[in-house]
Amino acid sequence: MYNKKFWKQALIALALFLAGWFTFGSQAQGKPEKTKVTVAVGGKNLFYYLPLTIAERLGYFKDEGLDVEIVDFAGGAKALQAVVGGSADVVSGAYEHTLNLQAKGQQYQEFVLQGRAPQIVLVVSNKNLPNFKSVADLKGKKIGVTAPGSSTNMMANFVLAKAGLKPSDVSFIGVGASAGAVAAMRSGQIDAMANLDPVVSMLTQKNEVRIASDTRTLKDTQAVFGGNMPSGCLYASAAFIRQNPNTTQAMTNAMVRALKWLQKAGPSDIVKTVPESYLLGDRALYLAAWDKVKEAISPDGVMPADGPRTALNTLQQFDPELKGKAIRLDDTFTNAFVLKANAKYK
Repeated sequence: MYNKKFWKQALIALALFLAGWFTFGSQAQGKPEKTKVTVAVGGKNLFYYLPLTIAERLGYFKDEGLDVEIVDFAGGAKALQAVVGGSADVVSGAYEHTLNLQAKGQQYQEFVLQGRAPQIVLVVSNKNLPNFKSVADLKGKKIGVTAPGSSTNMMANFVLAKAGLKPSDVSFIGVGASAGAVAAMRSGQIDAMANLDPVVSMLTQKNEVRIASDTRTLKDTQAVFGGNMPSGCLYASAAFIRQNPNTTQAMTNAMVRALKWLQKAGPSDIVKTVPESYLLGDRALYLAAWDKVKEAISPDGVMPADGPRTALNTLQQFDPELKGKAIRLDDTFTNAFVLKANAKYK
C-alpha cells in the first residue's frame, strides 16, 4: 500500500516537473529583440515566395509576436538593395545573393529555405524566334528578366554559359514578375524571358512561347545544375542575426509553419488564402501552375547539404567576381534556427 501511494505521488511530481520544464523550454526562446521587421521581396505574387505570403496571410508572424511589413519590389536584386541600403531588415530572395555579397566583403546569411528548386523557366517567343533550335540562337537577342542581377538573370546567364554564350552576348531587360512580363513578351519587346509561374504558364497555355530550360521540378533542376539548387530563402546580415537571435527564430518559426501548411494544403486552401490579384484573372490556370511547382517548395526549410556548393559552382560559370574565389560557404547559411522551428512544429 505504501509503495503504491509513494509511486503515485512520485509520478505526479514527475509529471508536474516535466510540464513545467516543457513550458519553460517553449518560452526559453525569449521575446523578439525587434518586433517590427521589414522584409523586402522581389515579386511577391510568384510561387517562389508563396511561403512568405502564407505566413503573412494566416497570421503566423503575429503569432510569434512580430509586426512584419513586406515591401514588394520588381525583382530580387532590388530587394537586395533595400536590405543593403538599410531600408529593410530581411530579404525574401535567392540564396545566391549571399555568395555574391561575401565576394564583395559583406556578410549575409540564409536562415530558412523556402524553395528547393529555383522554379525559373527560360522561354523563347514563338513570334519573334519561330525557327529557334537551341540556346545558342539567343546571341544578340533581348531577354526579359524580373530585374537585372536577380535570380532570373543568374539562371539565364548559367544556361547561356552552358551554350557557350557570355552575358554580354545578349541584352537583359527588366520586365517584372506579373502582368507586365506577360505584356512584354506578347508585344514582341523581348525575344526570350527567364521568369516564373504563374507568368510562364500564362504564356505556355496559348503556345506563345516554347521552353528552353526548366527548373520547376527537382529532376529538371538537378539536370540543369548538377545537384540540389537552393532558391528562395530568408536572409539577413550576419550582424542582424547575431544581434536579434530571438527575432530571427520567430521569423523562422512562422516560415516553417507556413511550409508545413503548404505540404498539406489543397487547391481550394491556396486560392482562399492568397490575394485575388495573384491569380492574374485565371484561377484554373493558377492552380494548374501550382501543381507544376509544388514539389519545389521546401518541406522543412532546411538547406540541403550539397546546395551551397551547387549554387557557387553555378555562379562561377559566368560571374567574373566569383571565378576562382574562395567563398566560406558555411558562413552563408545556418540550419540552427530551422532545426528548432521543426522541433516546435512537428
